[in-house]
Amino acid sequence: MNIAVLKGDGIGPEVVNEAIKVLNKIGEKYSLEIDTKEALIGGSAIDAVGIPLPDETIDLCLKSDAVLLGAVGGPKWDSMKGSLRPEAGLLGLRKALQVYANLRPAILFKELVSSSNLKEEVLGIGLNLLIVRELIGGAYFGEKGREKIEGGYRAYDTIEYKSSEITRILKTGFEAAGKRNKKLTLVDKANVLESSKLWRETAKEMSKSYPDIQLNFMYVDNAAMQLINNPHQFDVIVTENMFGDILSDEASMLTGSLGNLPSASLGDEKAALYEPIHGSAPDIAGRSMANPIGTIMSIGMMLKYSFNMDKAAEDIENAVSRVLEKGYRTKDIISEGKVLVTTKKMGDLIVNEI
Repeated sequence: MNIAVLKGDGIGPEVVNEAIKVLNKIGEKYSLEIDTKEALIGGSAIDAVGIPLPDETIDLCLKSDAVLLGAVGGPKWDSMKGSLRPEAGLLGLRKALQVYANLRPAILFKELVSSSNLKEEVLGIGLNLLIVRELIGGAYFGEKGREKIEGGYRAYDTIEYKSSEITRILKTGFEAAGKRNKKLTLVDKANVLESSKLWRETAKEMSKSYPDIQLNFMYVDNAAMQLINNPHQFDVIVTENMFGDILSDEASMLTGSLGNLPSASLGDEKAALYEPIHGSAPDIAGRSMANPIGTIMSIGMMLKYSFNMDKAAEDIENAVSRVLEKGYRTKDIISEGKVLVTTKKMGDLIVNEI
């Protein structure tokens, strides 16, 4: 298996290093030939070659079986223009790989119930929901601009979706629900947005082909509230790009920390992209405080979705659970009576449990 490794900025290199250790351990256990090659993206690419997504990086990713990404961005590059910001590199990579389906699970390990800001009676046991976010459309990729008008400026960002784009992400959502608890919730703003009306119409028509899936609809503002009020009502949530970005970050706090959660970005043909959902956290970069669990769990998703190695993916999730059960925590999830460990130590502990 050929893996493109994009460590990125901030804590990206630290957490990716631990994930690679876990991948290599899985390679030993299952006698895999793993070839990893590194490339630049984001701020590190800007510093080296002046742009956030070099052609060499795109070429490597297109030739690889999967891509592992750390995180991009930081205040060092905040003053740069939009197309030259580190985040533009990430958006460009998603577009180049045509990874339109972003799978973001929110899994609460029983050992971390006390780390969440919600009461235990709300969280309950076995919280495990999946947000399926459309990744290469909507306001982030639609026509945008700014023009000077009398009294200031006019700015606009366009939410635009074609039926074909909606159909393919809904197909991902329906199929994911079919492998889980057969419940799909489409989150939209169909009472206001024309694009959301098209999402809802398309979902209703597609549901005829999935008679065993319970399809529900919910406005995004209500969904944001219901995630906190009663998260167990959800199984699979499917939604457009911006709504999915916001809701998946909200859902992450049900689990105790952004640092715990992985993601997979899938397309139809090219390499899939795997990354934790957290950012580059430049304030703690280089201090070995970062939580590598989300990046390590992203390796699990890579094994499952790109290489059909469900057992190896389970090995990683079980190893993480055992380490947490033994009381080891990084700073973001530390609580009374637990053992504080560094980024590297957490990685080592997980490797030792595989």
